Amino acid sequence: MRVLLVEDDAMIGDSVKLALRQEGFTVDWVQDGEAGLVAAGGQGEAGCYDIVLLDLGLPRRSGLEVLRTLRARGVRTPVLILTARDAVADRVAGLNAGADDYLVKPFDLQELAARMHALARRAEGRAEPLLRHGDIVLNPVTREVTLAGEAVHLSAREFALLAALLARPGKVWSVPQLQERLYGWDDEVGSNTVEVYVHALRKKLGAALIRNIRGVGYVVPRLEDGDGVAGKAEAAP
Repeated sequence: MRVLLVEDDAMIGDSVKLALRQEGFTVDWVQDGEAGLVAAGGQGEAGCYDIVLLDLGLPRRSGLEVLRTLRARGVRTPVLILTARDAVADRVAGLNAGADDYLVKPFDLQELAARMHALARRAEGRAEPLLRHGDIVLNPVTREVTLAGEAVHLSAREFALLAALLARPGKVWSVPQLQERLYGWDDEVGSNTVEVYVHALRKKLGAALIRNIRGVGYVVPRLEDGDGVAGKAEAAP
């Protein structure tokens, strides 16, 4: 899950970024409202972020102004407000401006991660915390994967790639889109890393799990589709 953190307090921002990365999130961090708006504010659905963590008391643009602008542009990315403002009126203002959740500082990092997972489930239109695809079960919270009841060890980026694909079966992802899910601004991206991770997942979970749509990208077909994925599918990258 890729996250945009908009927080001007260096100590809080650094600790949240580190803690979330340890939990397997990909985190980009900006420290003012203008930068947050630029990072998250594409037209329509925001491009690469699953969640925005937004402080209210920001320099250059307030968090509420950022939030209202994002929603006015049609950006539907879930937004979780992180702020020291604990008055009911502040919470109401944030939620009415388009926030999906509100967490008052200081907060427990485990609660933050739990709320983020809940927002991701809601955005994906599912209630169950587990992702299931045939005999494969993925737990986003514990970061465990099983195949027919047997544990399967995945690297952090193999897990992130699998989670993105399983969350939206039937969606064809381009390589750049998948790279955005796997890498933050500070990470070096290799030229064929997505293909390497796809190969590893096929080896561990079955060659038919991830299909290559020639010239387009990769997809985990919906189970009800069987082999009926649009385009010419290949078993190898």
